[in-house]
Amino acid sequence: MTIRVLLADDQALLRSAFRVLVDSEPDMEVVGEASDGAEAARLAAEQRADVVLMDIRMPGTDGLAATRMISADPALAHVRVVILTTFEVDDYVVQALRAGASGFLGKGSEPEELLSAIRVAAGGEALLSPAATKGLIARFLAQQGTADDADRDPARAERLESLTVREREVLVQVAGGHSNDEIAERLAVSPLTVKTHVNRAMAKLGARDRAQLVVIAYESGLVRPRVE
Repeated sequence: MTIRVLLADDQALLRSAFRVLVDSEPDMEVVGEASDGAEAARLAAEQRADVVLMDIRMPGTDGLAATRMISADPALAHVRVVILTTFEVDDYVVQALRAGASGFLGKGSEPEELLSAIRVAAGGEALLSPAATKGLIARFLAQQGTADDADRDPARAERLESLTVREREVLVQVAGGHSNDEIAERLAVSPLTVKTHVNRAMAKLGARDRAQLVVIAYESGLVRPRVE
């Protein structure tokens, strides 16, 4: 299958560079370009995009608002948003993950990293750099003093009660930035079993992907933020 990619960035030159890179791959094609978030949300639906490379700062409707629009539309449940940002350690990026983005990537990344990110997101893994994203969220929550998020969002904490003991264990490992294979080794189960637990946890918690599982693990208080 060909991965349908939508480019959302207010810089035409940057979009052109991304288009050349993406279209050079046999398993990808650029199906549209947007210069602001509102256009990105519209084109994501019209062009049946699989992955949206979303600039986080754009005039008018920004990448954060656009991500919320896409995540809130049931018809776009299959669309994965990858946030592109100049500053990877940015509380705005965390807000985008909370809004439903599948991960983030720095604009200074190598071309191979960008292409890999698109394939990973399209494949459903979604969390592009588990350890980096986990650390980003942990630092943000620690700086904002939100260790009591569970008290402010009881519904999210209550949903944890629906998880089995094993699903909670797997969720903690996901929040630790570990892959399915690593979790399987740590818990002495098969990768397929881990994948099943992850999928069930996402369904029970209403998470679109692993990135949101990491956010939920911290905001519910299941895992406490720690700054290295």
